[in-house]
Amino acid sequence: MTSFYIFADALDYIENRLCEEMTQQDIADACCCSLSSLQKIWRYCSHTSIKEYISKRRLANSAKDILRGDMTITDIAFRYQYNSPEVFTRAFTRLWGVSPSAFRDKYRNADIFPRLIADENNVGGNYMGRKVDLSELYDFLRSKADTYVLCFDVSHLTPINRDYGHKAGDEVILEAFRRIDEAAGDDMAVFRVGGDEFAMITGLSDPADVEKLAESIIARNDQPVIFEGKEIPVALRTGAVKYNSRPYRYDELFSRLRNTICNASEIGKVEFYNE
Repeated sequence: MTSFYIFADALDYIENRLCEEMTQQDIADACCCSLSSLQKIWRYCSHTSIKEYISKRRLANSAKDILRGDMTITDIAFRYQYNSPEVFTRAFTRLWGVSPSAFRDKYRNADIFPRLIADENNVGGNYMGRKVDLSELYDFLRSKADTYVLCFDVSHLTPINRDYGHKAGDEVILEAFRRIDEAAGDDMAVFRVGGDEFAMITGLSDPADVEKLAESIIARNDQPVIFEGKEIPVALRTGAVKYNSRPYRYDELFSRLRNTICNASEIGKVEFYNE
């Protein structure tokens, strides 16, 4: 349990200082442990490095700032502790596949790397785990009562990571997010809810419209992504669930999304599930 609390404290410390300068030693000191212990605990709990997690959280938040459109690229770069706009642009482009200046024209949503939540029942789980911060999804859903949520996951991501490497897997995740985002309307929202799992709040109440939207996305399942000269398959499976206006507990919402994703086992077919 000591390791769990160190991990939880580290997550909170990082999230509260994404716009401030911090070192890994600062995080370890705040958690009252040695740097080596923190790094081991972090790797065990998240299957990634502290440096990578901080970088991706900063780049995810910076993408949201870009979409809001009230800051310059230079201001955003310095806000997230990059030494120059050029360094920021290189890091941003590596993660998103487009430059910061082109991002607003390519994407509507930016929730590809949500905050991890420490969960004592899932410590040591897969990277991105089963617990991520869904607070924005939760708030958005409350304004879309009696409409459908489309839940997606990427098929065969584990063998892709194994056979092609995790960088290839990251490219597949980005391509999956891009396809869902491109299909989303201006009044829809897309969230990453797990390692290879996504939720689109459609605002649609007619199953026929929901199915048409879902099919426009999974119709691209035969289109691979090119990574280092290799064609890598990108296939999504999807399920839809309708949420009524009654309030849901946070954990209940997460479970319903997960169950819908797990039940959607047919590639190329949209499955509908009752609450």
